Amino acid sequence: MTRTEEIRQKLERAFQPSHLEVVDESERHRGHAGYQEGGESHFRVTLRSAELAAKPRLARHRAVHEALGRDLMGRIHALALDIDG
Repeated sequence: MTRTEEIRQKLERAFQPSHLEVVDESERHRGHAGYQEGGESHFRVTLRSAELAAKPRLARHRAVHEALGRDLMGRIHALALDIDG
């Protein structure tokens, strides 16, 4: 399973989103710190979930990090989040 698929699966399971996009932006970071040949190091996630709507921004980000887990977060160099209800 790719990291992209793993991110998608964990977020769908945790938040039952009405909208979820997981984009591997690694190629845009070629030559920068954290870039890994083959990609899967830099991600942009757009997530819409009623469960997260009432939480403050920092709490939403923490919830996503928790849902992804320490192991997966340790294999990702950069994670940009756009989270709303």
